[in-house]
Amino acid sequence: MDGTGGTGGVNGMVDGMGGADETWRQHWGRPEDALARALEVLRAPRPDVLPRLSEVLATLVPHTALTQLSGVCTFSPKHGYGPPELTAAIGSLELSRLAERTAGTTSTGRPWQGEAELAGRPRPVVVVATAPGRGSDALLVLVRSTGAPVAPGALAVLQQLWDLVTAHSDHRATDAAPAQAAASRASANARARAIAEFTGTHSAALTAILAPLRSADLDDAAARRSATELAVTALLDLRQGAELDRTLSEKPAADAFARLVRELRPLLRHTRVHLDVAPPAEADRSVPADAAHTARDAVRVAVLLMLEREKPTRLHVSWQFTPDGLLRAVVRGDGLGLLTADALTVHRTVDRIAGLGGRHRVEAVPGWGTTVTVDLPLALPEPALATDPLDGLQPRELEVLDQLAQGRRNRDIAAALHISESTVKFHVANILAKLDVSSRGEAAALAHRAGLPRGPVGLHAAS
Repeated sequence: MDGTGGTGGVNGMVDGMGGADETWRQHWGRPEDALARALEVLRAPRPDVLPRLSEVLATLVPHTALTQLSGVCTFSPKHGYGPPELTAAIGSLELSRLAERTAGTTSTGRPWQGEAELAGRPRPVVVVATAPGRGSDALLVLVRSTGAPVAPGALAVLQQLWDLVTAHSDHRATDAAPAQAAASRASANARARAIAEFTGTHSAALTAILAPLRSADLDDAAARRSATELAVTALLDLRQGAELDRTLSEKPAADAFARLVRELRPLLRHTRVHLDVAPPAEADRSVPADAAHTARDAVRVAVLLMLEREKPTRLHVSWQFTPDGLLRAVVRGDGLGLLTADALTVHRTVDRIAGLGGRHRVEAVPGWGTTVTVDLPLALPEPALATDPLDGLQPRELEVLDQLAQGRRNRDIAAALHISESTVKFHVANILAKLDVSSRGEAAALAHRAGLPRGPVGLHAAS
């Protein structure tokens, strides 16, 4: 069959008649060109997949609009790109009927071309569906301006590209392989159990420590000795729990880097690029899981960008720990040195780095190569200091302060809150210390400035 020429697509694309076979081969004939165009689509954020697909298909199958019937999204299965008056008029029912009509061809892994009733009149179309066993049913319809036949070679490339896009979309929808999802869920459950155990252990330890201090049968020295022994035991238990949480939330640096190298090898398998790797010197040191994931993602993106735009012959990838507590991931290539400072914005990599409090830089020297450096902090940032002087008070202390701000004495506060007068004295002492004031009057003045008292206090459970 003869193909159609031109540089079609949505924005001003016009189907042509002559030289189409030669046109598509010029743009898609070499494997590296086809892979580069496929990569453009796969890198696009989800909302931009169809617009990017339309752009790259312009020289393969010229069209005026395209529409998709997804087998993944049941809430909104139809999506389109092109003139709104056309794409909005094409309904899911029309596409479903077209899928049934063309199934005899598309189910064998070959696109169908012909005329179909869409948006109120017959239109020339090319229909491609995912090949059996390569993902869920997903239909792509290219609406054309002429019925000139598309070259068989172009149709074959179209089929392979659509299979690839669909498989990638399925992967995005499911987000993770079952084994990874199971491991992630198991880790989350284990951490939830550890936190629950922390809460119970902490509560039991505080109760046990308070018991000898409150006991009337022990003198001061015996009470302090007993409370100290209980506190030491509780601290040891807490450290063991912290080690458990650490094993669940961190990964050995050597393991994380080895996984990165395994992920990079397939990217370079069919190239002449030599990969040098330098794992972190402190191989046994642990790295927070989110930092390890982000570092691997940033390195992968940097390598892909260099392969696409830099044409390097050698890549060097390294991780190291800096003296100021950072995990530093470096990718250095000897390519053209053309990457821009915002190159890592693809796949929101920059957002992930910033979300962890990290930073990155791209240093490109034309003709000499490019170095991408990503620094990620290994420790969580310090929490912001409280701006409200009452933020450091516990709920019960706020209730006592509320009563105190109303000018009530300890005995009245105890009666209102259903607690003992000695407990009120304990809370008042804590309030004065936390607010850094020396008298009840100063505490009451701070409370008034913060909006207390808040009115009558209702019934409360005893402390």
